[in-house]
Amino acid sequence: MSQFISTVSVLLFVAGMFSGPGTTSVFAAASDLSGGSTGGSTEDWIPLFNGRNLDGWTPKITGHVLGDNYADTFRVEGGVLKVDYAGYAAFEQRFGHLFYERPYSYYRLRIDYRFTGVQAPGGPGAWAVRNSGVMVHAQSPQSMLLDQDFPISIEAQFLGGLGDGTPRPTASVCTPGTEIVFRGGLYPQHCLVADAPTQDGDQWVSVEVEVLGAAQISHRVNGELVLAYQLPQIGGGVVHNFDPAEKPDGRLLDTGYIALQSESAPIEFRRVALLNLEGCMNPEDRNYRKHFVRSDSSACLVAGQPRQ
Repeated sequence: MSQFISTVSVLLFVAGMFSGPGTTSVFAAASDLSGGSTGGSTEDWIPLFNGRNLDGWTPKITGHVLGDNYADTFRVEGGVLKVDYAGYAAFEQRFGHLFYERPYSYYRLRIDYRFTGVQAPGGPGAWAVRNSGVMVHAQSPQSMLLDQDFPISIEAQFLGGLGDGTPRPTASVCTPGTEIVFRGGLYPQHCLVADAPTQDGDQWVSVEVEVLGAAQISHRVNGELVLAYQLPQIGGGVVHNFDPAEKPDGRLLDTGYIALQSESAPIEFRRVALLNLEGCMNPEDRNYRKHFVRSDSSACLVAGQPRQ
């Protein structure tokens, strides 16, 4: 009960930080991204995947040391990043994650994905068929132990329909070693289902995850808002063989790594791009952007020179 009261108190505090008389809500500001072509309205999207190779990315696969891309699980072919199991005799719980090289805190992440082929032999179960995702606010790959299955993180889950008419919404959230607040309280289940359509077939799907530090995370599918939740924090279960020092339950997650998932379903990614929402918020500065919602004064310029 004390943890719940603490969480609600923080939620009210966060709400107070970002709204009030004479201020603009951080949630509204983050959504007001006009995408203009000049001045402070320019959106500087960063392509995390360059379409040629895995530069900037490092795999961590259960049972394998950091950097060991077992059986060429993650590869680039024809301009797309593929998660492929052609080299697997059996999956054998080799859950994998491909980590981007640096952490972020406030940002929008756009990913185009599609499922292809059939589940790897010996997959972990029916739940993993056409099931993948992207982890945000993840612990560093260096802090994961050899046999750890999932990073402590927030997962934006990608699901594909089974073609049988059963609803299977994509862009839900799952919480390995973490918890979230939804509608004012800690959500008690491991996964929270998004209000999103089922995506049958192998068509490309566009998902956008907007991360606002420890305040709020929201998911969009093909431009439509399907889920929003608050106060991501360490806690809960559904993560195994981790270092206990990396799991101080109750600590809010305001930054972390991004990782693409491999959990037995073949999947392809053709776009992985990020818009940083943290930067110079001085409207007179050349580095100012209208979409910034968190100030980083070190990103400002003075007379064309880096600020000292």
